[in-house]
Amino acid sequence: MTWSEMQPLLSQASWDTLYMVGWSTLIAVVGGLPLGILLVLTDRGGLLQNVVANKVIGQVVNIARSMPFIILMVALMGFTRSLTGTTIGREAAIVPLAIGAIPFFARLVETAVREVDGGLVEAVQSMGGNTWTVVRKVLVPESLPSLISSTTTTIVALIGYSAMAGTVGAGGLGDIAIRYGYQRFETQMMWITVAILAVVISLIQFAGDYAARALHGRGGRSGPAPRLRLLRAEPEPARADVSKAA
Repeated sequence: MTWSEMQPLLSQASWDTLYMVGWSTLIAVVGGLPLGILLVLTDRGGLLQNVVANKVIGQVVNIARSMPFIILMVALMGFTRSLTGTTIGREAAIVPLAIGAIPFFARLVETAVREVDGGLVEAVQSMGGNTWTVVRKVLVPESLPSLISSTTTTIVALIGYSAMAGTVGAGGLGDIAIRYGYQRFETQMMWITVAILAVVISLIQFAGDYAARALHGRGGRSGPAPRLRLLRAEPEPARADVSKAA
């Protein structure tokens, strides 16, 4: 197979892979971020301590994470068909990709949020901050560098999942590698596919690491202590006037 024949196939396959991974990552972040934070908040000593709820959510996440992706794809075929009307193609592949990535990302979020200094949480609470304020002003901002790294890890994992999805008709680079590299013994196509995946993963990892380092440098957990200007405190002069009046 000549390069002129391979180029359109590889271009379309690369776009299909990025399309699947991009949408799956977005859904995984939207679903996994609150789930991971909820695992921290409902744990023992958490702001919303509920051991039963924490155990139930944790078990669901563990079961979903322990299932091999290829089996998950087969198990979700009925659900995928009900959502997309088909079980093949890149749109259909997004469903199992996203569902498989949500618990994976949730556990990474849980680990990142647990590393936040408890003293900051106590400081916000002492200033009258509620749970939503703690999450919005402390937990998410302080864990943001780790969350960026977690997102990068999830994207890299999804690229691997998308290659497996190609074995059942999802399209993308995995499909090209199977159909041409394996079934038709086009070794050159196989190695070009591997090279493209390696380059894409390296670029994504570099971008993620750069963003995480930049956020650390601007004042993450490894940077200077954050300013806790979260709530308006009662003006000191007013308190002084009250004490004089008394």
